[in-house]
Amino acid sequence: MVGIIGRNGAGKSTLLKILTQITSPTEGRAEIHGRVASLLEVGTGFHPELTGRENIYLNGAILGMRRAEIDRRFDEIVAFSGIEEFIDTPVKRYSSGMYVRLAFAVAAHLEPEILLVDEVLAVGDAAFQRKCLGKMGDVAESGRTVLLVSHNMEAIRRLCERAIWLDCGSKRADGPSEQVIRQYLDSTADRKDLYTLLAERSDRKGNGRLRFTGFQLRDATGNPIRSVGMGETVEFVLSYIVPEGKPVSNVMVWFYVADHWQRRLLFFSSNHKGENFASLPAEGRIVCRVPRFPLKPGRYSVDLGSSANLVHSDVISEAAVLEVVTGDFFGTGRTHPGSSDFVCDHDWSFDRREV
Repeated sequence: MVGIIGRNGAGKSTLLKILTQITSPTEGRAEIHGRVASLLEVGTGFHPELTGRENIYLNGAILGMRRAEIDRRFDEIVAFSGIEEFIDTPVKRYSSGMYVRLAFAVAAHLEPEILLVDEVLAVGDAAFQRKCLGKMGDVAESGRTVLLVSHNMEAIRRLCERAIWLDCGSKRADGPSEQVIRQYLDSTADRKDLYTLLAERSDRKGNGRLRFTGFQLRDATGNPIRSVGMGETVEFVLSYIVPEGKPVSNVMVWFYVADHWQRRLLFFSSNHKGENFASLPAEGRIVCRVPRFPLKPGRYSVDLGSSANLVHSDVISEAAVLEVVTGDFFGTGRTHPGSSDFVCDHDWSFDRREV
C-alpha cells in the first residue's frame, strides 16, 4: 500500500489519471501489471441514467469480470455501500455521498489487482470513511496493491508502509511513509510565504467574494504575539477584503487547528457560536478570542475558511503556522501536559459519602 502526498496542484490526481489511462502523458510511459480499479472523482465510471444495480454490472464489465463473478459479490457490494433501498434508483438522483459509497464498494469488492483511490473519500461521512480505510487495509493484506492519494497524513502513516511526495509534478521523496511525511510537513512549515502572504496565495478555493489577506495572533491585552502559551488567552485576527468593494452579507468564518500529521484537533466556527456576521464592510478584521488555549506545546497548522450567503468564498489549507509553548495551565507551577494532545480544566476531591 503506497501513499501519494503533496500540496494541491502537485500532480497527485493527474498521476492516477495517467495510470488509469484517463489522461495520456505528454512524455514517458506507465507500465501496469494487473487489473486496475479506480475511485478518482465522484461518479467516475458511472452512467447517470442507469440504476445502481446496473452500474455495478457495468463497472464489473469494464474491469473485465464475468457476470458470474459479479453475481457472486453483488450482495456484499450492496451491503457494504449501505444504500440497499436505492439500488434500483438511477444514480443521477444519488447524493455525492451515495455516489461515493457505491463507487468505493464496487471498486474494492470486484477484486482488482490494483486499487487507485483519490481524496474523494473525504466526501463520505466519518463512519463510512472508517469502513473504507479498513477495507483498503484488507485489500492490501490480501496481496493486492493500493495507491492512496490523501491529505490525511494520519491515514497515510497508519495504512501505508511507503509514501511518495510529489511537488510540481516531480518526485521529491520516496521511502518509508513516516520519514517522507515528516520531510513533507517540515518543508511546508519552513515556507514562510505560505503563511504571511495570504493575499498572494493562489491555491485557494471559493468564489472569491471575500478573501483573507492576513493572519495574526494577539494576547489577552491585544498585543501581537508570535506564539501562544498553553492555557493562555489568545486572539486569532483574520484580515480580509471584499474585492468588489461592497459590503458583504451573511458571512460565516471558521478555522481548523491541525497537528503535525494534519489531524484536525480544534474547530472554531462563528456559525456554531451563533455569531454570523449579517453585514461586513469591504475591508476589515475578524477576531476569534479563545480563553485558556488547550493544546499541548508544539507546532500546528491553521486552515481558514469563509462563506457568504451559504456559498464558500475563501478556503485556504495550511494558511498559518501556530506555535504553542509551555504554560502553567492549572496555575500550580506544573507545566508538563502529559502524553495527551489536550489539557482540560478539572478538580479532584475525596468523596466521604458511604458507598
